Amino acid sequence: MNITMVDHMKYQHNITSEIINNIPVIYIEGDLTSDADGDAKNVYSEVKEQYSPHKVIINFENTKYINSSGIATLIHIIQDVNERGGIIAFVGLTEHLKKVMNIVGISDFVQMYNSNNDAVKTV
Repeated sequence: MNITMVDHMKYQHNITSEIINNIPVIYIEGDLTSDADGDAKNVYSEVKEQYSPHKVIINFENTKYINSSGIATLIHIIQDVNERGGIIAFVGLTEHLKKVMNIVGISDFVQMYNSNNDAVKTV
């Protein structure tokens, strides 16, 4: 699934997914804000419906900004995967985004990797 939304006021995002070795990878490009919330949930829901995965990778290599709405969206996805006994991995977080994930406690519930390849090998 590929959803691109552009808010000409301030934020831009592009949320896509692909399957690598039977593991869904969700790519969040640009800003993860309230403008992207619905799209991120829709892409995750479609992945969940089509593949019923127990492992999900979220790739942040091209993510520029995450606000509290974006954090809430991530928590929603993490809770859903965890409730089904699954594993979620974050890939490509900048040092700043790693600090944010640590501060809000998300890093306690996900595995973090530098690349999709590292995550696919381990999760």
